[in-house]
Amino acid sequence: MRLFCCYLIEKLYLCGTKHIKAPFLIRMKKLLRTLLCAAFPLAAVSVQAQETVINVNAKKAGAAIQPTMYGIFFEDINFAADGGLYAELLKNRSFEFSPDHLMGWKAFGKVEIKNDGPFDKNPHYARLSSMGHRDLWTGLQNEGFFGIGLHKDAEYRFSLYARVPEGGQQMLRVQFVDQNTMAEHQEFAGVDVKVDSREWKKYTVTLKSPRTIEKANLRIFLCEPNGRSGRGTVDVEHVSLFPVDTYKGHENGMRKDVAQALEDLHPGVFRFPGGCIVEGTTLDLRYKWKNTVGPVENRPLNKNRWENTFTYRYFPDYFQSYGLGFFEYFQLAEEIGAEPLPVLSVGLSCQFQNDREDQHAACTKEGLQEFIDDCIDLIDFANGDPAKNKWAKLRADMGHPAPFNLKFLAIGNEQWEQPYFDRLAIIAPEVRKVHPEIKLIGTSGPNAEDDHFRNGWKAMRELKADLVDEHYYRDVKWFKNSMNRYDGYDRKGPKVFAGEWACHDRGKKYNHAGASIYEAAFMTNLERNADIVHMATYAPLFSHVEGWQWRPDLIWYDNLSTARTASYYVQQLYMLNRGTNVLPTTLSIDGGKPAANPVPEGEDGVFASSVLDKQKNEIIVKVINTTEKVQDINICLNGLKAKALPVSAEVTTLNCADYDAENMPGKPEVVTPRTTIAVMSGASLKAALPAKTFALYKLKLN
Repeated sequence: MRLFCCYLIEKLYLCGTKHIKAPFLIRMKKLLRTLLCAAFPLAAVSVQAQETVINVNAKKAGAAIQPTMYGIFFEDINFAADGGLYAELLKNRSFEFSPDHLMGWKAFGKVEIKNDGPFDKNPHYARLSSMGHRDLWTGLQNEGFFGIGLHKDAEYRFSLYARVPEGGQQMLRVQFVDQNTMAEHQEFAGVDVKVDSREWKKYTVTLKSPRTIEKANLRIFLCEPNGRSGRGTVDVEHVSLFPVDTYKGHENGMRKDVAQALEDLHPGVFRFPGGCIVEGTTLDLRYKWKNTVGPVENRPLNKNRWENTFTYRYFPDYFQSYGLGFFEYFQLAEEIGAEPLPVLSVGLSCQFQNDREDQHAACTKEGLQEFIDDCIDLIDFANGDPAKNKWAKLRADMGHPAPFNLKFLAIGNEQWEQPYFDRLAIIAPEVRKVHPEIKLIGTSGPNAEDDHFRNGWKAMRELKADLVDEHYYRDVKWFKNSMNRYDGYDRKGPKVFAGEWACHDRGKKYNHAGASIYEAAFMTNLERNADIVHMATYAPLFSHVEGWQWRPDLIWYDNLSTARTASYYVQQLYMLNRGTNVLPTTLSIDGGKPAANPVPEGEDGVFASSVLDKQKNEIIVKVINTTEKVQDINICLNGLKAKALPVSAEVTTLNCADYDAENMPGKPEVVTPRTTIAVMSGASLKAALPAKTFALYKLKLN
């Protein structure tokens, strides 16, 4: 009934002036509104209740909203890369984990690790040799990342580099196994690989899984064609397993469901690869982008900075294979439609983990030349002409001759005071000399209100940074007190990049749905200050349910499925409804007494912001009720001619009244948005907004 009425209203507005006489048109509109309201009385507002009037000045568009306004931030924490977004299913595929080069593998029979392999940056490989008896077996078994997730009827591409050092031909039997099954056979899929070269050679086969299983293993036997134990020797290196069906079909690709969750956000900007891994626990362990490009087989392993941080959530097998490297980051940003925003080292190791100056890199020009070169070479890698630049040629050789159109570069992450300021003062001018077209981003440190923060902003103004990166992982109380954070910011100088932020509650940092409501309310503050806030990226982005170290997180997954949190849906609603310009919006009580927008510090209430989308010719009003009770609201569009007024509104609501509700794998839709249609009454739309609810009203102008 509701959809039918709204359909007729829309058709009458579209064709009425051309084909229907005005008096009849007016009568029909009134009749349909009456029918719609009668059919859905819950949309009406109690006349006894106090009403919050949301006045939207639609006459003149305000500040432009940047295409980069809302985006995502990736850091390899919580097994976000290997074991997460990156679709490789085998752990320690190149036998480079240290000190145990067989970490992730179970070796049986006669297995040796050798270090004179075909790849100079990954020299280790495994030698499988005969046990000298037909019933004594040699082989390897890989556990994957918390097991290997396989889907029924899906195909998986197994590959490895191998050789028969003595010449001739040997066979490897590759199997999917269920180690813990009560069935007669552990293996449930298999294929044989004939290794027929004395020289290193790549072999690729496909396995199809006949079942869905979350914790399979991959097993390799050295064997004979007749099924007996192998009698020779085979060397194996870079043993890999990927789903054939990766995101966009790339062989060295992303896990499809995880990457699709990013695409569905429609982010404006994609910040990578961190985060604290950019700095490293020591400078030598920092993320080095040049190690992450080129042939994937020869990208050197790096210890993950997050292995060392939380002894109460410790993962000694947490390394970075760099299979997901800077080429893949740029490619992913392009494919999800986001501006790439890489972060590079300023020549400082992590200041949280190092408290002595002698543990930091020297800030002399000579000492920092490597870091200057890294910045300039990265811009060339992303944007340069392959015919004129070696780094651009490498990009082209990797399959992307066209530039990635990089516009932004951040130098340093979450660092502070003179060790940071002094180094940035040397690096930034050198980068600008070569690439003045790139906007440079500095940081204000790890906090949002202390002396480090204030000194950081002062230094960034002096260094003429284009944007300043602010971070705040805070509880509900902080967000309640910060709903007007950017109202009083200095409009001169650098713009704001809220590069890492999230709201948590009750000291547990769970993905409480209730906390996400305060994120939605806080984002009205970002939106109405779009003249100074140009970017905002929630963090962290990903977490494996068995490998997490930090929460809350935007997207959770296990080996088979993903879950989009309530915070994810808050971000998505803002990203999909960014608009092009801010519309001034004020609140009042019952149309008279002014109401603060936002409400007074530390209080719950109704929060609102509005935007105009010139491209779609629509007004979008975002209203958040953070209180524990229903709030009557009245959205009033001011400054529009009667013929331009919308007849109805598409209303999307995210209700978080179950404060502790969480979307997780196995229960991914506990809290999800719901979309309905509401009818306008002239320039007004009234509604009863439930407790702890984010409502988005999309009003198509005639």
